[in-house]
Amino acid sequence: MNIPYKPKLPETKQPIIIIGASGIVKDAHLPAYKMAGFEVFGITNRTISKAHDLAKEFNIAHVFENVAEAVKNAPSNAVYDITVLPDQYIEILEQLPNGAAVLIQKPMGNDLAQAREIVEVCERKNLVAAINFQLRFASFVSAARYIIDQGIIGDLYDFEFKVTVNTPWELFPLIKEHPRLEILFHSVHYIDCIRSFLGNPKSVMAKTAKHPLKKLSSCRSTIILDYGEDKHVVINTNHDHHFGPKHEESYIKWEGTKGAIKAKMGLLMNYPHGLPDEFEYALANENGAYEWKKIELEGSWFPEAFIGTMSNLMRFKEGSETQLLASVQDVLDTMKVVEACYISNTNGGVLLS
Repeated sequence: MNIPYKPKLPETKQPIIIIGASGIVKDAHLPAYKMAGFEVFGITNRTISKAHDLAKEFNIAHVFENVAEAVKNAPSNAVYDITVLPDQYIEILEQLPNGAAVLIQKPMGNDLAQAREIVEVCERKNLVAAINFQLRFASFVSAARYIIDQGIIGDLYDFEFKVTVNTPWELFPLIKEHPRLEILFHSVHYIDCIRSFLGNPKSVMAKTAKHPLKKLSSCRSTIILDYGEDKHVVINTNHDHHFGPKHEESYIKWEGTKGAIKAKMGLLMNYPHGLPDEFEYALANENGAYEWKKIELEGSWFPEAFIGTMSNLMRFKEGSETQLLASVQDVLDTMKVVEACYISNTNGGVLLS
């Protein structure tokens, strides 16, 4: 099966200004942009030495002392890439030129109220603004989207994310202490990805849990999204499976009326080194028996999917694409689902008498 799953690149050169110099910039943003041939014009960071380190490593021409200096010296067609924590988004967005293109790190705020503020700033300043939900653009998600859009596996009726891994949260010290850790910073990817296939759910039910031996606000979640009586859509995450790799799992599974797709998300296993992804689909043969076939795909979630989010923004800005897929307006609905998850978690289930 020939599947077009790689993102289309922009037709024009749009230099990038990166605001932030965290590990994700080093491990994903900059390697992805290098692969795609994007020009990174400059970088800035509160701890300026980190910006200088990345500039040296990735041959970035300009290091700016702050956002204001970066904006002052930026080319007129620059794209801004905000890679800091949500508390800083609004302050940075207010400093950007009206009408500028900007890619904002996920999540879109710490809660729904902050998400609404971010949308308000972007709309008031007429920013072409998207959120970096790059899982939408991972090769295995793009391949699955093509197969489903072509009707090859029929009508989608079962959609499952299953993650049973040992996540080293110590690698993320800036978010490790966050009061809304698991759903807001991890399962939000899955919620957003599900919405990109099925739109908004009617309702959600969620429970997120702590670990008795860890000082984390939450590290395991179960989320059920209601898309009607004939669809089963569920997210199950367990970041505490520290019992060896034998029974680790990390996959997305789509089941339809004619066939199924399963994608192994190898990145999350043996993190941060990861394992290879796998992509399989099953269709009935002439005897009615289902056969699973593998397709080799290039690229993964990190870093290659980061090409997709930036490419879509650049192509929308230049006019070669008509839809900004992860626009702040669209992602506001993802944040509504996240907020509903936390409300559901607080309210609890039906009490037994």
